[in-house]
Amino acid sequence: MTAGKRFDEGATAVRRHVWNGKVWSATPYRVLQDTDEYFVVAGWPGLRGLASTTWITSVLNGGGDRDRTIARLASGRWELGWWTWRDTITRSWYGIGKHFTVRQFFDAELRPLTWYVDFDLPKTRTRLGIDTFDLLLDLIVEPDLSRHHWKDEDEYRHGRRLGLIDERVHRHVSAAREEVVALIETRQGPFASDWSPPAHTLWQPPTLPGDALELP
Repeated sequence: MTAGKRFDEGATAVRRHVWNGKVWSATPYRVLQDTDEYFVVAGWPGLRGLASTTWITSVLNGGGDRDRTIARLASGRWELGWWTWRDTITRSWYGIGKHFTVRQFFDAELRPLTWYVDFDLPKTRTRLGIDTFDLLLDLIVEPDLSRHHWKDEDEYRHGRRLGLIDERVHRHVSAAREEVVALIETRQGPFASDWSPPAHTLWQPPTLPGDALELP
């Protein structure tokens, strides 16, 4: 991350996915921790953000038509629409300088559902929060860290063919894959903490600022 604003616990921070100088998604969260090494946020059902309309359509269709979504991303031609998060509570750990983000999902009764690792670009601190870019590859991990499996490897390869992921970034992702698996096996880093979400009455969904799409 570059030098910039730091956020207090409970503040609103925006996580944006940005590709080639254009916002692909912008989502507001509540800050849990903001340190030199990591940035941790949480979100709840009802949270509203902006996302590519092709991505929204894909999600509503159960994840279908992902190739079209990736092609639209690579072309740089997309529009944004409003998207409301549903069903699950999330805690997201963004490692400074890392090519991955670790998320935890909980149900409405605050029971842990799964760990989810997104492989993405190193985070850039902004006046609103952080910017990054999702690299299409994911890792799904059992709540007790006993097992894990890879997800969307075909999409990752498709992204490489379309030029979204060059050889340099691919090498970083390969190293990050090994790092994440080692952290899971040793229960270290983001996998060392046992976090319980606060009750909904204590944390209302944050609002996306009106200037959330403005880039430097």
